[in-house]
Amino acid sequence: MTPIRLVRGFVTVGGWTLASRLMGFLRDVMMAAYLGAGPVAEAFLIAFSLPNMFRRFFAEGAFNMAFVPMFSKKLEAGEDAEGFARDAWWGMTALLLVFTALGMLAMPWLVLAMASGFRNDARFDMAVLFGNIAFPYILFISLTALVSGMLNATGRFMATAAVPILMNALFIVAMLVANAQGWPMGLTLAWTVPITGMAQLAFTFVAVRRSGFRFGFRWPRLTPDLKRLAVIAAPAVLAGGVVQINLIVGRQVASFTEGAVAWLSYADRLYQLPLGVVGIAIGVVLLPDLSRRLRAGDVAGGRASFNRGTEFALMLTVPAAVALVVLALPLVQVLFQRGAFGAVDAVNTAWALAAYGVGLPAFVLHKVLQPLYYAREDTRRPFYYAVASMLVNAGFAIGLMPVLGYFAAALATSVSAWVMVGQLWLGSRGMGEAAATDARLRDRLWRIVAAALFMGLVLWAAAGLAAPMLAAAGTRYLALAALVALGLASYFGAGVALGAFRLSDFRAALRRGAR
Repeated sequence: MTPIRLVRGFVTVGGWTLASRLMGFLRDVMMAAYLGAGPVAEAFLIAFSLPNMFRRFFAEGAFNMAFVPMFSKKLEAGEDAEGFARDAWWGMTALLLVFTALGMLAMPWLVLAMASGFRNDARFDMAVLFGNIAFPYILFISLTALVSGMLNATGRFMATAAVPILMNALFIVAMLVANAQGWPMGLTLAWTVPITGMAQLAFTFVAVRRSGFRFGFRWPRLTPDLKRLAVIAAPAVLAGGVVQINLIVGRQVASFTEGAVAWLSYADRLYQLPLGVVGIAIGVVLLPDLSRRLRAGDVAGGRASFNRGTEFALMLTVPAAVALVVLALPLVQVLFQRGAFGAVDAVNTAWALAAYGVGLPAFVLHKVLQPLYYAREDTRRPFYYAVASMLVNAGFAIGLMPVLGYFAAALATSVSAWVMVGQLWLGSRGMGEAAATDARLRDRLWRIVAAALFMGLVLWAAAGLAAPMLAAAGTRYLALAALVALGLASYFGAGVALGAFRLSDFRAALRRGAR
């Protein structure tokens, strides 16, 4: 995959991910309107976070980071990639069935581990009930992650990038039906979770079958390849566990302030929009490409992929981070403040959003730097770095909680993310030419930052002038849209003027990638 086609892959995955994130955002806007930041909302958000937490480090994180490079290299070498995937499928199925059953039995303790502030509270019983209903989602979504890894390794990005749209569409339909029929909204959302998992698995399973792969039944067995997969994945599982501990610390801090779990969750959704569009596109496309290039000994191609991935990530996330900080309150007020979600909820969510925005480039740079390690089957050092990051997060969040309250949790997440980036960057300096920055990236980096800061100043001034329109029900959507358009125009205009990028780069990527 040439750098041009690599960018084409980023654009393809990013486009589908943008559609998914917009639908996810619509889902959360509806949830905020129906549930606000009240007890049912907090109970559901904790319950839903449990299978998602395990999914991120067990399936999409650790397992996929180990499985995709091995599967890609087997494809490149013409080895039995299908047999390896089949063994992984049935082994993972057996393991997840046991894990799901244990998780449901331990649900009361899992809820306390996530939000001990719910103890002796109505939220606790609801969270346990919702959690038991939702937890089987981990079985379906983990198998979906395995199949998605196979599709990504073969360059079929569209099918896997479109899958999350199913989940968000089903949630939206479920809320509309529940509202029309008078069903309990929290219970409806809980039952929707495993249904979405089954739909996602069915969609990707059909896609991988059409690609020529089969999963004929075989009893789970520990083959030499699976042993190697386990050895590689184990440190990544631990690293993923460390990342999730950071989230648990944040939720624990938030659970002692009524409404804070919801405030952090809604802020998370807004910053996940740019993070998902760019970060997922980078992770999905870059890891298989680097793995294949390492197998083929293509150092120059690997360096080009790494540098263009970094440039692409920063070009989009630096201005997004500035916009999230500058426009935090207008964004939350216009998009969420309605129904059960009041003005106090909006202000507190905006503070959390601004804190997350500071860390947005760091979260995306994780996606760029980690493939340098995982493509080399090095999962140990990212684990050690994650432990150090966890300690920083916990110390910051818990230490400043008496002073900053729930805001300490959001800010600690961003601070620890930058600590992680620093470690990943320093650790990659010994990887040779393939991990070295090129002249183009070094030249464009400061120009990207300058263009983003210019945009921030423009938005800050414009938001002040547009404050009356942003507060008025009839004009607030138009005013926010105008601010977004102004931000885009000022950033891309300044970027072109400063030489941060050329619009012809995008046209060339799309034109050549389509050939």
